[in-house]
Amino acid sequence: MEILTDFLHTFTTADGLREFVRAGEVVAYVVLFIIIFSETGLLVGFFLPGDSLLVVAGLLASSGDLNIFYLIGLLIPAAIIGDAVGYNIGLRGGRRLMNRPNSRFFKKEHLVKTQEFYQKHGGKTIVLARYIPIIRTFAPVVAGMAQMPYRTFGLYNIGGGILWILSTTLLGFYLGRIVPDIDRYLHFVIGIVIFLSILPPIIEFVKHRRQKGKAVADAAGE
Repeated sequence: MEILTDFLHTFTTADGLREFVRAGEVVAYVVLFIIIFSETGLLVGFFLPGDSLLVVAGLLASSGDLNIFYLIGLLIPAAIIGDAVGYNIGLRGGRRLMNRPNSRFFKKEHLVKTQEFYQKHGGKTIVLARYIPIIRTFAPVVAGMAQMPYRTFGLYNIGGGILWILSTTLLGFYLGRIVPDIDRYLHFVIGIVIFLSILPPIIEFVKHRRQKGKAVADAAGE
């Protein structure tokens, strides 16, 4: 548990990531690539801090600890390649995944919830899921299981990957340039990012409940 706490401190706080970067900038870029790739491409990566890490990385780029161009140029491919790997996992081993027992790093319920999300949104899931923790890990897998044409998946994947990396890193970058002592408010900023990330499924849930309630009322009135 202490290891996980230290990990989250390093990659979700400005001070933690700054210390890590100053210990070795090249290694830091490699580790950032691996984290973003793993969260989007490997089923065991669902617990990794994607949104908060990207905002913090952008913030550090604003102070010169990281290079914003290197950051964007490295992490966009990480996100796109990660989703492509996830798609192939779903395409080749989807049925086995549904029969796989739960473990510390795999929860079948996450896969089921993502399937439900995919059924509602179709191909747009690949873009929308970028901003929703856990679902973004399983979305490309579900697309592969559903045998979405790879060309269609590729377009959504590339567009979603570019949009996600640019919006989150540049948010941190420009906040760092505009807001003095933004480090003091970083948890608030990350809280807003997380809230915005989970807002779409909350809206969908409310809409679904309303539609279901209306259907029940209509059936009762007939």
